Amino acid sequence: MPSNLPADTMRPPTRRRLMFWVALLYFSEGLPLGLFFDLFPVHMRQAGVGTAEIGLLSLLGLAWTVKFLWAPLVDAWRGHRLWMAAANAGMACVLAALAWQPEALSAGASWPWVLLAAFTVLSATNDIATDGYTIELLRKDQYGVANGLRIGFYRVGMLAAGGMLVAAGWLGTPGQPAWGAAYGLGAVLMLLNGAMVLMAPAQPPRPPRVAGAAADEWSALKGQPLWLLALGLVLAGLLWPVLGPVGKAAGWAPVMAVSGTWWFKGAVPVGLMMLGASLMVVAARHPRAQALAEGPVFGAWVGLLARPGMLAVLAFILLFKLGDAAMGFMVKPFWVDAGFTPAQIGLVSVNVGLGLSIAGGLAGGWYVDRAGLFKGLWVLGLAQALSNLAYAWAAWQVPHTEPGMQVSAYYQGVVYAASALESFTGGLGTGAFLAFLMGITGKQRATTEYAILSSIFAFSRAVAGWAGGLGVEQMGYGAFFLLTFFLSFPAYMLLPAVRRMLDGGPPR
Repeated sequence: MPSNLPADTMRPPTRRRLMFWVALLYFSEGLPLGLFFDLFPVHMRQAGVGTAEIGLLSLLGLAWTVKFLWAPLVDAWRGHRLWMAAANAGMACVLAALAWQPEALSAGASWPWVLLAAFTVLSATNDIATDGYTIELLRKDQYGVANGLRIGFYRVGMLAAGGMLVAAGWLGTPGQPAWGAAYGLGAVLMLLNGAMVLMAPAQPPRPPRVAGAAADEWSALKGQPLWLLALGLVLAGLLWPVLGPVGKAAGWAPVMAVSGTWWFKGAVPVGLMMLGASLMVVAARHPRAQALAEGPVFGAWVGLLARPGMLAVLAFILLFKLGDAAMGFMVKPFWVDAGFTPAQIGLVSVNVGLGLSIAGGLAGGWYVDRAGLFKGLWVLGLAQALSNLAYAWAAWQVPHTEPGMQVSAYYQGVVYAASALESFTGGLGTGAFLAFLMGITGKQRATTEYAILSSIFAFSRAVAGWAGGLGVEQMGYGAFFLLTFFLSFPAYMLLPAVRRMLDGGPPR
């Protein structure tokens, strides 16, 4: 190894030190998602914003879906620690602005929505850098334990948003939570995360990219327009859910007339994505595709899609967490409608969910290490679906209450039990799923490949969350949560293709 490399690159981190950084980095990655899925919806619902509008909030999460567009930039510049630190600092600025004027989030002003959009883009950039950095640093025999810590502390980061809900209740007055204080605490925590990330071990060296690869790639694309058509179809599918809200805001009558139909909300975007993915598979297997193999953007697509069975695996990634995602965005509005205060919601998440989510992540990592990725996927995925049944039962048991009414001890226990099951089984299922994504990702293009795969997962989460608000309005919480249980199983039909992919493994 050349002697001019940095000292921390020449001395690889010990296993214990490496696992410490895995835990810290995924706490930093999970916190923004917790704020987005927990703090923002509770604040908006308590301020009187409707469930359909809260469901529209999830469309801002499309930044996590299209993050593969700028993942090659992060991968090429290689300064992953700087990317993570800068993203955390940017999110801290967004939260500081919301702390300064928290009432604007529910007052109909447009600038808070611009800030929330920036928040999701920064969070997605942090995810890109964190995932690529971690995959490059870990060995395959460390995936099990690392994913246990990863899922556990990712959940800790998400559940830290529950601590901010508690702070909003404690620092405020009855009926008037201190939302500004909650956002201020979040800003401070983001700044601390960014400062800590700069002390993480340096990335391991890798061979330099081929000189002029980007220019050669774009030159080769001129003779292969099928790639651009395929990418355009995928992007159209990813961004399709935005069309309905934009059409409503702009008064486009044709769009408004069909925006509530099942085919507009689900069949069209999924169909566009699958058609685009199919064309990409065809293009990746064409002999001329090798001209793109070293390119910074399409090289990762060629490497992934040229592998046998990849189209079915992409569909599996799209569907595996569908039921969990459809229910997840409506859980906190359900708690609010059941009469829980922000402090109670935060205490449930922190005191009950924290330990159980870590236990679920560690148990899932232990099980995957011993049973293998394939068995871990379907067994732990089945366990994950059980929490949907628990919430359906809770929704039928707990009556809707008016603001200010006290929730009985019995109903509190019902919701707490559903939350406990969701925290533990969520750690189990997510641990197996992310280990699977890592298992089929090659280290040479880890940042871009993992961004592509996780973008497919984020697409289902964004669309399912958007549809969830409409589903609750039409069906009620109980019936909708029961439906999400059955949405967990279409992915199981694709398990044979997943098994073949795992047996083949990523390219070395």
